[in-house]
Amino acid sequence: MLVLTTFSFDGHQIKEYKGIVRGIIVRSPTIAQGIMGGLKSIVGGQIGAYTEMCEQTRKKAYDLCVQHANEMNANAIIGLRYDASDIGESATEVLCYGTAVVIEPIK
Repeated sequence: MLVLTTFSFDGHQIKEYKGIVRGIIVRSPTIAQGIMGGLKSIVGGQIGAYTEMCEQTRKKAYDLCVQHANEMNANAIIGLRYDASDIGESATEVLCYGTAVVIEPIK
C-alpha cells in the first residue's frame, strides 16, 4: 500500500477514487504510565512513557486506516492526516484518515 500526505503520486495517475478511509483508536495511559507521567511533569523533561503510548496509538490508527483501504480494494491512500482530541479527563482519540484510491503507472 502506497501512502502519501500529498494528493498525487509522481509517475502514477489516479484511476479510481474509492472514498474516505480511517482508523480510530481511543487510548488512556496505564497506571504505570500515569504515575511516571505525573512524576515527570513535576520534575520536567520528556515523558517517555507517554511518548511511547502516543507512538503506539498513532501506529495502530495508521494500520487500521490501511486495513480499511485494503478492504475497499484500493492500492494507495492520498492526503493522509492525523487528528487527536481528548475524551474525558484521561483518554485521547487518535484518528488517521485519508482518501483511498486506485493508482496505476503512467505509460
